[in-house]
Amino acid sequence: MTGALTARLADIAAQAEVSEATASRVLNGRPGVAATTRQRVLAAVDVLGYERPARARQRSAGLVGLVIPELTNPIFPAFAQVIEQSLSGYGFTPVLGTRMLGGATEDELVGQLVERDVSGIIFLSGLHADLTADPARYARLAERGVPFVLINGYNDRISAPFVSPDDRAAAAMAVEHLRQLGHERIGLAVGPERFVPTRRKVAGFTRAVREAGCEPRIQHTLFTVEGGHAAAGTLIDQGCTGIVCGSDLMALGAVRAARQRGLRVPHQISVVGYDDSEFNAFTDPPLTTVRQPVRAMANAAVHALLEPMGGSPMAETEFVFQPELVVRGSTAHAPGG
Repeated sequence: MTGALTARLADIAAQAEVSEATASRVLNGRPGVAATTRQRVLAAVDVLGYERPARARQRSAGLVGLVIPELTNPIFPAFAQVIEQSLSGYGFTPVLGTRMLGGATEDELVGQLVERDVSGIIFLSGLHADLTADPARYARLAERGVPFVLINGYNDRISAPFVSPDDRAAAAMAVEHLRQLGHERIGLAVGPERFVPTRRKVAGFTRAVREAGCEPRIQHTLFTVEGGHAAAGTLIDQGCTGIVCGSDLMALGAVRAARQRGLRVPHQISVVGYDDSEFNAFTDPPLTTVRQPVRAMANAAVHALLEPMGGSPMAETEFVFQPELVVRGSTAHAPGG
């Protein structure tokens, strides 16, 4: 082995946190390596910018569909990336279907995936989260023998595995953070009421605010920068000094609404987002937010799908993951506090 190849192998092993012998087995396509370890080594190859050796490229174990919303919200590509990495580690080829305004609907995407004979489908923030949508579409999918997993938006009318963050805890966590900073007038800017994550955030927020002896102020809007801007403007006009948002994009809109009113963030208005997108540390100010455990949730969704794809019964349960408060520069003590 040449010095260059030895150095490359050492780099890959260090990045994957495995021995050089294990990395060598993976790169040479040899058996005896756990699927998760193999995935880490191949991910290290990708991260370091090396080309995967032909021997390390296994034949696809089948296609798995991934149906996600539009890619403009950074949290959705983040989920997609982890899911695709995890599926690839088990030998499956991910097929991405994106819902967008004017584009294919969820039902149309599912039809296309079924025609391609996918082994299973993962839905992220799909129609299952919309309580006004007909859940029968998922029963029909199950009848066709296609296993599936649903992320974000538990619906008791659908028999399937669900993977969710604890949205109630997330909202309560944000309220507690603002209360500790002395804020008494706290508002919630959140999405349409028909969505399950919205209802759970509202429940967690309302309970936390009332337990603190305060009056909940809630504005329903769209999960967008523009929606956050409009909702925050109303909450600011109602005297709120702290605003909890249903997404990071909404939080950016809230910051913009405050500045348009000549208010400084966080000195006069504190803003908390939700998701923890990668850009949050680089916004002005860096955004305090509640982090979704994307990697843990995405891996859990893949594992929940592998079971029925392997012939086991499909679990009918909800796996709930705890969020984490990430404090940055968009929150501070209440004015005069």
